[in-house]
Formats: sequence, C-alpha cells, structure tokens
Amino acid sequence: MKKLFLLAAAVFMGSPFLFAQKQSLFNGKNLEGWKVYGTEKWYVEDGNLVCESGPDKEYGYLATNQSFKNFELSVQFKQEANGNSGVFFHSSIEGTKITGWQAEVAPKGSHTGGIYESYGRGWLIQPSADKEQYLKEGQWNTMKVIVKGNSVTTILNGHEMIQLTDEKIGGANGQIALQIHSGGGIKVRWKNLSITTLD
Repeated sequence: MKKLFLLAAAVFMGSPFLFAQKQSLFNGKNLEGWKVYGTEKWYVEDGNLVCESGPDKEYGYLATNQSFKNFELSVQFKQEANGNSGVFFHSSIEGTKITGWQAEVAPKGSHTGGIYESYGRGWLIQPSADKEQYLKEGQWNTMKVIVKGNSVTTILNGHEMIQLTDEKIGGANGQIALQIHSGGGIKVRWKNLSITTLD
C-alpha cells in the first residue's frame, strides 16, 4: 500500500523520472532520422555510423531531424586517423554554418569533453589537463552530454570532464549534430547513440 501511495504521489507531482523518454538516434542500418549538411562522407558500415573527410576537406555535419532541449545524450565513438569531430546540441545549420554548442571530440590534448560555442564566444570551458588521460585513442569511448536548463555536464568513460552553467544555453533549443572538422584526413566511428529527454 505504501509503495502504491508513493507511486501515485510521484505521478501527481509530475515526476520527471517517470516521464523521461529514452530513444535510439541511430538504427545501425541507415541514416533515417538524420540530415547531411555539406559534402563530407556519412555512411553506415558494420553497424557503425562513420564520418569521413571527402575530397573537399571542408566542415560537414549530420544532424537529427528532431530538436531537443533538456536531455541526457549517450554516444560511443572510436577515432580512426585524425579524430577531430564533435557533438553539437541546441544547434541550427544553414549549409555548413552551424550555431550552437559543441561537446568536443578530438585527439588527445585537444580538450575532448570541453564546450565550444560556434560563431559566438568560442571556448566556454575546457577539461583540466589531467583529464586528457581518460580519452582512449583508437578504442571505443563512451561520452555522455547532460543538458538541463542552464547546466551542462560531460562525462567521458565514466569520468566527469566539465560542469558549466550558462544562461544562453538554457534559453536555446535545437538539433543534435555530429561534426567532421575541416582539413581532411578525418575518420570517426559512432554507435549506440541514444537520448533521454528530461523535460
């Protein structure tokens, strides 16, 4: 009876834990639910989502058709060749010009897990140098990006990388997007992309 009462109370108060919805963003077969921006390569191979530089060696993006405001995003990535990429949130894209915030994915020493604002303030926060050890180059990594109101947290392989409070982020909304950095020679594999809404 006590358990039933607590459950009913939680429903009545609109508990976010009961109404959080987890969904997979990648079906392991094709790019359904995503849109390609730019001329760089996005394809599925062996159940992985692969981003790879094309002949133009420019920026490229793969963005969700849906927008997300408050969420916990979980992705796994493996860097092959130059692994300079990133996970954007609250973003919008025209051509290959993106606005929003990027949780960095890059080679060791280049601030994976930090938050960068494109066409805005630039780096908002970078992980401390001692946290670079948590990136496993050439192996699968798991990164979580948690956005709730003004708060952003990134976690790499179980280690918190940054915590950020920013009102501009809290007032925004938009797509999730993966990036290929310009310059060529970049290849990153992704899998197990899922998101849990926290509204």
